[in-house]
Amino acid sequence: MINFHKGILLSVFILSSCAPAPEVDPQFTIAVISDTQNYVDFSRQKNQGFPIDAADLFIEQMEYLAANTQARGGKIAFATSVGDVWQNYKIGVDDEHFDRGLRMLPRTQAWPASVVNAGVSDFELPLTRRGYDLLAGTGVPFSVAPGNHDYEKWWTVNPEPADLAAKANLIAEKTRPNTHVGGYGTFNGVFGPDSTYFKDKNWYISSFNGGVNSAQIFDAGGYSFLHFGFEMQAGDDVLAWAQSVIDQHPGFPTIMSTHDYLNPRGERLAAASMDLAKYDPLGHNSAEDIWNDFIKKNDQIFMILSGHQIGQATRIDKNEAGNDVYQLLSDYQGRGKAANPTSTPARQYATGDGWLRLMEFYMGGEVPSIKVRTYSTYYKAYSNEHTDYGASYREMEQPDMTDAEFNEADDFIITLGDFKTRFGDPKQ
Repeated sequence: MINFHKGILLSVFILSSCAPAPEVDPQFTIAVISDTQNYVDFSRQKNQGFPIDAADLFIEQMEYLAANTQARGGKIAFATSVGDVWQNYKIGVDDEHFDRGLRMLPRTQAWPASVVNAGVSDFELPLTRRGYDLLAGTGVPFSVAPGNHDYEKWWTVNPEPADLAAKANLIAEKTRPNTHVGGYGTFNGVFGPDSTYFKDKNWYISSFNGGVNSAQIFDAGGYSFLHFGFEMQAGDDVLAWAQSVIDQHPGFPTIMSTHDYLNPRGERLAAASMDLAKYDPLGHNSAEDIWNDFIKKNDQIFMILSGHQIGQATRIDKNEAGNDVYQLLSDYQGRGKAANPTSTPARQYATGDGWLRLMEFYMGGEVPSIKVRTYSTYYKAYSNEHTDYGASYREMEQPDMTDAEFNEADDFIITLGDFKTRFGDPKQ
């Protein structure tokens, strides 16, 4: 009897070892979660007089992402948030900046500090965890990069003039008072390497500054991808850390997500009101510096994803090896039809209307491609299926575009012409 069972086990082993490996699916999706701050904002809920509970849109969005991960039968192999996960912060200078001599100029906030602090701790952070628990429950690898709203403290370094004429000149010149940010504690308390999201996950391979910078690996389409989530306008120390990670993973197709990189005109320029590198060059680099000093020198990096500046843009540049680097902005936080369908675009109603970016990779055939699509979990429709898409949002986000151009900016195909030359054929 014992020999009979051994024979069965041996036969099973031989059959299983000879069975062909499952074919690699050449199709997968990367989901880009952009600027969820208005959904999560404690003041954009019915109990604060807002027309809807914006939190419902956030949970709906995270439920959709979770339901469409590969583990649940969908195509999403990786998700990345480009920051501004929640909305509120404290006024003041964090200790690290204060110790370096940076000081705060007068600044006011609409809500009393006690109300804001309670709103963050009692509503915004628990809601954020509730949403990301849904995503984490699927086992899908993901990244969260901090935006300016995710830092602990804000302060003014270049205040508005009291004189109305001088203020009008600043507005006309698009030179607004500059704000600085600091303090990693709140963000790292939610998304640090020891959080339940990332601790002991084999795909979360490294972090820096406590988790505001992180690196992940995920397998999809026959390739192993390396991904970085960078803090806002990352400094030289971050670039050195990231270089060490790249050096340990040569040949991996690499994507970088960061909060502020492109503006809606496709320029690597910071918003005038929050140019961290300008006022703190020892701690931050401009997007152009990051491009010149890090991205274009590393041929593995083929894509940059960002948010922060409302609108969308796509830019392609050659790196030093002569290969393409695809740089994409997607930020839908200013959209407010869900809160007031009859209004013209107005910031007081802004939530985001459930819009997010889905990047559908196809690695089969001679030339891989990406179908870039924009989907609303509120309307349950893609942008090219949404009635009056341009009429609803174009004037606010891209007033210089036609409706057709605006539609194309949120639904288009990227041809990865040099991808296989750089990274080889997919593994089967």
